[in-house]
Amino acid sequence: MLEPNDEAALVARCLRGDPEAFAPRVARYERPLFSVALRIVGDYEDARDATQNAFVRAYVHLETFDPTRKFFSWIYRIVVNECLNLKRARRPEEPLADTLETPRSTDSGDAAVEAIERSDRIQVALQALTVDYRLVVVLRHFADMSYAEISEVVGVPEKTVRSRLFSARQRLGELLGAGEHAS
Repeated sequence: MLEPNDEAALVARCLRGDPEAFAPRVARYERPLFSVALRIVGDYEDARDATQNAFVRAYVHLETFDPTRKFFSWIYRIVVNECLNLKRARRPEEPLADTLETPRSTDSGDAAVEAIERSDRIQVALQALTVDYRLVVVLRHFADMSYAEISEVVGVPEKTVRSRLFSARQRLGELLGAGEHAS
């Protein structure tokens, strides 16, 4: 991972007219941003769209990046906003996907099947959470962000992040526990 000064230098190169300087940012953040988007919107294609839109918006609005801050916090905020915009634009009668749409392994082993089923249960439970709860869980556990970074991305105090995460984990436990008892 690049140091903040290195990232600021890449941004400065982009702003001076070197679009190739943005490529390392895309390469570095494409996968984690997509993972976050997928967990927030619950649909593979919507997550791809949100991720691509986030990179376009970041590039177009690069002059708004504050070089004293971390680039990934800034771009995570953009992808989160893109996801929220997609969800808001979704027609009310359009249900969320019941399962995570990911390519399935051809391995027919019991461990692979159990991992897929567990992943599907987690995704269904995530989609059942409120957006505020889902965001903090995804950013903490799937994007490995600190409480301070989540606070910056979500725009709430760190104490609120901790409270939401605590409540979200409890709710997830209830949802996942209920799913296991129903099997």
